[in-house]
Amino acid sequence: MQTFVQNRETTKIKKRVFIGLLSVSVLLIFGMILSGILIYYNRFGSWYRYVLLAIIAVLSLFILIVSIGLAGVVMTLLSVKRFFGLEGLMNASINMLFPLALAVGRMLRIPNDVIKSSYIEVNNKLLQSRNYSLKPEDILILAPHCLQKWDCPHKITTDASNCRHCGKCDIDKLLMISKKYGVNLAVVTGGTLARKKVKDTKPKAIIAIACERDLTEGIIDTNPLPVMGILNIRPEGPCKNTRVDLAKVTEAIDFFIKGKEQT
Repeated sequence: MQTFVQNRETTKIKKRVFIGLLSVSVLLIFGMILSGILIYYNRFGSWYRYVLLAIIAVLSLFILIVSIGLAGVVMTLLSVKRFFGLEGLMNASINMLFPLALAVGRMLRIPNDVIKSSYIEVNNKLLQSRNYSLKPEDILILAPHCLQKWDCPHKITTDASNCRHCGKCDIDKLLMISKKYGVNLAVVTGGTLARKKVKDTKPKAIIAIACERDLTEGIIDTNPLPVMGILNIRPEGPCKNTRVDLAKVTEAIDFFIKGKEQT
């Protein structure tokens, strides 16, 4: 079976963007610690020195934790192997450093969408290191309403089965995939409705289709629930008549049902 990403070399570059920014973020924090040490030995009064010592101790503990987590992420990406005991640290490190990575990326003039796309690739690759064997009814496909033809009069965000199967958009095909595999499908207008669908459905895994911003927010919001992110295709720009790579959707379903050995 094909891998989740069609072009492996492009994916490798994408992952490097986010991992590189995480590494720079760690170095920045380390720089703050060194600056604190230099100030500490600059003959300040004892009150200031105790405060600085406490800050240095906290930052040192933080950098130790995130460094171990980041090392686990890198080892997992290189070996596609699950490292038991490090998953909590890995998730915590990524989530804690993500805002700083975005800030560093802006300073380096790396577009936010590039960083977020890289984050999604890293998230998907980390999921692939695990082995799932879920029932179809425990899987939820979350699709954005912009997949529907913009002038379609039939409302599907309340109930996707309202689709009339005209074949003009990918909602029809997603419904067919949903019925074939027996997985749940929800079409949502944004994060609030998506969170409600997740709460109502209580899935054990999610296949989310969206743009970079919505996917990253959704992955972080639902952590530690596994979310396989699939970027939508935008031939007419954002939020209008978007498409999705249906092969990636079926591959994600197979992965969650059959496990990584079957993909």
